[in-house]
Amino acid sequence: MSSFTSDLTVSVMKSGNAWKLARAFTYRIGSKYSKRFIRVVAGFITDFASIPKLIFLFLPWWAKYSKASVLHDWLYRARSIMGKPITRKEADNIFREAMLIEFRTHKSGKFVANLEYYAVRWFAWLAWKGNK
Repeated sequence: MSSFTSDLTVSVMKSGNAWKLARAFTYRIGSKYSKRFIRVVAGFITDFASIPKLIFLFLPWWAKYSKASVLHDWLYRARSIMGKPITRKEADNIFREAMLIEFRTHKSGKFVANLEYYAVRWFAWLAWKGNK
């Protein structure tokens, strides 16, 4: 089982629409002891989940403010893992994996993870294209 190795610590930006990471965090892909990992650096600015309003109506409040959302934002900007380029599909699959880990204790966690995953698969191509 993959894992996050530290807490998410952020501070809100003056705009109120973005947050800045106060501390870096790491996500290990595939298993807790994987040598393949993603490090999101301190100072990275995120808007958490940019979910279309229609879809957000079906999600609990906690779904937006997750480490998985920050990780996904990072992957869309970095477009690489450990210096190796990744595809949008790889980024989205890691996002889903991270949500399933993070939401595993919520009764609707799997449903929410799948809903968010399909939302990014259908709509996030604009963000991917815009972050070139």
